[in-house]
Amino acid sequence: MSNDQMKAVVIPEFGAAEVLRTQTIARPQPGPGQVAIDVAYAGANFAEILYRQGVVEIALPFVPGIEVAGRIRALGAGVEGLSVGDPVAALTIVDSGGYAEVVVTAAELVVPFDESRLHPAVAAAVPSNSTTAFLVLDRVARIEPGESVLVHAAAGGVGSQFGRVARLLGAGRVVGTVGSPAKIATAGKFGYDEVILREQLADAGEFDIVVDMVGGATRRASLDRLAPMGRMVVMGNASGGADVGLSANELWFTNKTVSGFNLAAFAAAHPAETGAALRRAVAAVTAGDLGVQIATLPLDRAAEAHRRIESGTTTGKLVLEVTDQFAANIAASREPASRRSPRITPTHG
Repeated sequence: MSNDQMKAVVIPEFGAAEVLRTQTIARPQPGPGQVAIDVAYAGANFAEILYRQGVVEIALPFVPGIEVAGRIRALGAGVEGLSVGDPVAALTIVDSGGYAEVVVTAAELVVPFDESRLHPAVAAAVPSNSTTAFLVLDRVARIEPGESVLVHAAAGGVGSQFGRVARLLGAGRVVGTVGSPAKIATAGKFGYDEVILREQLADAGEFDIVVDMVGGATRRASLDRLAPMGRMVVMGNASGGADVGLSANELWFTNKTVSGFNLAAFAAAHPAETGAALRRAVAAVTAGDLGVQIATLPLDRAAEAHRRIESGTTTGKLVLEVTDQFAANIAASREPASRRSPRITPTHG
């Protein structure tokens, strides 16, 4: 392979997980205000499945991958505060491309981390889900101390972050919902006071904030669970259900608010604010205040990662290993087990 080429997982056509192909493509170069990163790990997310299915409008062929951890390879013109070789976590969601040996993204969406305190595989799982949790609860829902929070899909990658982030932001009662009894115990480890089945939602009481990434019938039921002056944040449709119409007059008469949140659109419009939330998330995970449960697969098994996510049986986060560039440093600098938080120790699938 020549120096201007690299390995990447590509979506050549829309379809099932089997359409993903490992190919050799041109290596990207950073433009002004951008950073090129040698990717060690890339997070696997439901968003990338939507790209592969053609739900999100993209030009083919397309390299998915909305978040990575690795080392800075090169800096574009005007980039300050970062250096070649820095270990970094980065959001690559605006232009995607993380399922590759090298990715380029805006410098504002790149955050250094201490590789002796934070495993790079875990760092790769932070930019999308953990950053989203901070932005949704703080920026969109405008959480106040003591408020109650309901989060759907509490055992999934993004749901696993909302329970503890809500706690860090001063929430009172925090409840998660899951789709099957097998996920209750897992979600219970993610900072929730209580985890219930979504079918039990009618008996869950009222909430100041509801976070819904499930959609369908759950969306309508969630609006019913909002207290007066409550806020529901819509940020997904994992159920694949038909869109739910909400009455503006109902919102008017009941003093309720419904907002949408899309991380890609927000990061494109507000990169500095998104980067600040990412720094906050990386600091929380590094300190052990926010846990990230992961399992890893090699990049060439990206299709398997997609199938696992689509099955609805996964808990926590799947991360794809692209290269082993951190292996030697991690072995040399790893702290004794007694000093490390088990919440940020990766598990391997």
